[in-house]
Amino acid sequence: MIGLLQRVTEASVTVAGRAVGAIGAGLLVLVGIEKGDAEVQADRLLERLLGYRVFPDAEGRMNRSLAETGGGLLLVSQFTLAADTDKGMRPSFSSAAPPDAARVLFDYLLARARVRHSPVATGEYGADMKVALVNDGPVTFRLRVRPAAD
Repeated sequence: MIGLLQRVTEASVTVAGRAVGAIGAGLLVLVGIEKGDAEVQADRLLERLLGYRVFPDAEGRMNRSLAETGGGLLLVSQFTLAADTDKGMRPSFSSAAPPDAARVLFDYLLARARVRHSPVATGEYGADMKVALVNDGPVTFRLRVRPAAD
């Protein structure tokens, strides 16, 4: 499971012109689900997202986590993160989880996030989403919790 996290001052998702999710300062996380991912990968990714130290302390060093700052968490499904881009000029999505299985796992991740943190927002799974953000820093990290079959 892949999480592309961006520290933001604000972020939002719209679908067909209507706002479906928004946060103020916090993390926007694009989530890619791979074949072999299961709840254990989702739990570990969430643990890392909430605990990853990307927010500045009093000295300006990245020593504070989302859990410590209480910032927002915006989770957006993005199957293209699971693409294989090693060869050619067109991505292969053979390593991405099938859409139905990915949706179940994304919904699980979202539900667990809402139990452990607030506020949590999301986009609309499978929709043509427009994601707007103000990246703070810029700070962007790619976290990956390897699938069981990997």
